[in-house]
Amino acid sequence: MSSLDLRLSTLRAAYRAGTLTPRKLIGGLLAKAAALNPEFHLFIHLLTEAEVAPYLDWLEARDIEALPLYGIPFAIKDNIDLAGVPTTAGCPRFAYTPADSATLVAQLIALGAVPLGKTNLDQFATGLNGTRSPYGKCRNSVHPDYPSGGSSAGSALAVALGVASFALGTDTAGSGRVPAGLNNLVGLKPSKGLLSTAGVVPACRTLDCVTYFTASAREASELLALTAQADRRDAYSRTNPQWNDARAFGKLAKFRFGVPLQLEFAGCTESPALFAKARAMLEAAGGEAVEIDFAPFVEAASLLYEGPWVAERYSVAGELLEADREAVLPVIRDVLAKAPGATAVELFRAQYRLQALKAICDAVLEPLDFVLTPTYPRPVTLAELERDPIGPNSLLGYYTNFMNLLDYAAVATPTAFMANGLPWGVTVFSRAFTDQYLLSVADTLQRMSGIRCVGGGTPDANDGRVANNDRVKVAVCGAHMQGLPLNRDLICRGARLVEATRTAPRYRLSALAATPDNTRRPGLRRVPHGGAAIAIEVWEMPSLELGSFITTIPSPLALGKIELTDGEWVTGFLCEPYGLEAGTDITEFGGWRAWLASQP
Repeated sequence: MSSLDLRLSTLRAAYRAGTLTPRKLIGGLLAKAAALNPEFHLFIHLLTEAEVAPYLDWLEARDIEALPLYGIPFAIKDNIDLAGVPTTAGCPRFAYTPADSATLVAQLIALGAVPLGKTNLDQFATGLNGTRSPYGKCRNSVHPDYPSGGSSAGSALAVALGVASFALGTDTAGSGRVPAGLNNLVGLKPSKGLLSTAGVVPACRTLDCVTYFTASAREASELLALTAQADRRDAYSRTNPQWNDARAFGKLAKFRFGVPLQLEFAGCTESPALFAKARAMLEAAGGEAVEIDFAPFVEAASLLYEGPWVAERYSVAGELLEADREAVLPVIRDVLAKAPGATAVELFRAQYRLQALKAICDAVLEPLDFVLTPTYPRPVTLAELERDPIGPNSLLGYYTNFMNLLDYAAVATPTAFMANGLPWGVTVFSRAFTDQYLLSVADTLQRMSGIRCVGGGTPDANDGRVANNDRVKVAVCGAHMQGLPLNRDLICRGARLVEATRTAPRYRLSALAATPDNTRRPGLRRVPHGGAAIAIEVWEMPSLELGSFITTIPSPLALGKIELTDGEWVTGFLCEPYGLEAGTDITEFGGWRAWLASQP
């Protein structure tokens, strides 16, 4: 069956043009899903016509312009509650029927999205391959010899097979990224707490994230911007900082990205070249690659299936397992076997080691905008998983298991197809609350790779905004430059020098009158004609520090936008006109250092 182009923009255009209605679309998609289900086992519960009718009735009484997700079909992993529909977590004996939807599901429905049903998963979200389910093994959307990836197996398939515009998954160890990589999708694993987990059956409550599967990074950006809201129902919910809102998604400016020195491909002959190609694309987009020690990230990943975090998984399934051992699949029983023996002493020792590793990994990330890795070392086959349910599954998590332990955000994105037609991709990750920036990176990779989105479309055009992350660039032209008296105000705020450069040739520079502290400062102003390129430095500091930095800036100086010689605009020091009246024009020197050197 061919995939439809179900991207958000495509459906909106069709609805507005009157060539399609939600009722017609949803009816067709439910029929398509029912036809696919015997082969792919993607849905545990597909909504009936009667179950979906209230959503469509409500929608038809609303104005399309008032609902950002009007008529957009979506699928829900079956460890996330949809009111009135059983939640199984992949275990029939565990099933219950919630009276209320999960917070995120309720948000999406209120925005106009229409749920199609509950999707298959590795039981209790414990697995990365999609075959650990009593509701059927999920195979890959493209190649029948490979798994779908898991645990969010059915959710990824719903989007990849053209049944849903987007789908909700969850991610504790990679469940929102591995299925994306195997099925030509974007998988957003947001910062912990950014999307509410109220109404989600936990795998590891302290680590769990709800995820989005989409055809394009731009769609994931839009969905995140609409739903990243603090939730009182969720004790682990966190407020999204302003630098991570919808305005942060855009085109990339100059950036630095990490690449592991120790790359693991588990003997795959194709993956090294595909990864090198992805790295080259980012370098061509203006990135500087920096090789990093990946060992501490791998060590952090190894902690996930040690006693303490396995015990956290056991806290959900353990009671059922003790009451009825056969209710839980043998492979899940094997994974949880060591949990009852875990001790509080082991928990604290593991936490201490994790914190030490986080300090090391954070230091690696500090001078970088993000890190690039493969999404997994190599794909594994269904036959391999049949022979050994544990080893190949663990291999799929090599580049994913550390992410939530270390509190990072991550996005998996497709960049290529292997010789056998199987999708292949990379993951980018960085500090918490850099989600929109990472989606911008994914968007860049999607465009440069030339890979068409599921359904045959290409990513929507970029609107020209520059992507932002948790760092802000500040252009300085005087006493804040390296080695000068006020540079300490940048250094003490964790700032680093990005580059020494020049402005566009549209500025004039003045030496202002001395301030009460007897510090000489320049005044920079943009002029319509007669300007010159002025020497400046661009520094980068944590966005959280910008407010305190602003308070140190005396009048007549202020922060505004400065155009650099390469056309990029950054925040920087400008001077109000009245301050220039008592100053001396020093534009001829080309910069503050040159003028200082000329003084007796």
